[in-house]
Amino acid sequence: QVQLVESGGELVLAGGSLRLSCAASGGTFRARATGWFRQSPGKEREFVAALSGSGYLTDYSDSVKGRFTISGGDAEDTVYLHMTSLQPEDTAVYYCAASTGRTYALLSRPEDFYFWGQGTQVTVSS
Repeated sequence: QVQLVESGGELVLAGGSLRLSCAASGGTFRARATGWFRQSPGKEREFVAALSGSGYLTDYSDSVKGRFTISGGDAEDTVYLHMTSLQPEDTAVYYCAASTGRTYALLSRPEDFYFWGQGTQVTVSS
C-alpha cells in the first residue's frame, strides 16, 4: 500500500514562491501517473498539475500554467510542485495523488487516482 505525505505548505506573500513535496512510502512513483490537486473552503477539489508515468509529459490547469511546475525526484519516491508568482486565489489545501498501477498515461481527473496524501495548506496573503 503506497502512502503519500505532502509537505512544504506555508503562509507566503503574494508574488512569492513555494515548493511542495510529496513523499511516497510503501512504494515509489516509478511508472505511476501523479498529480497535484487543490481544494478551497466551499469549493470542489480542482486539478492543478499532472506528471505522466513516463515522467516526460506534464499538464497544468489554465490558472497555474506558466507559474507552477511539476517534477519527479531522481529517486522516484518524491514528486514536487514548484509554485511561483503566487496569488491569494492560490490559497488552498494542496493534495498529491498517484495512480494505482503501472501506467505511462497523463491523468488529470480525481477519479483516475487511487492513492492520496492528507494535504498541505498553502496560504497566500496580499
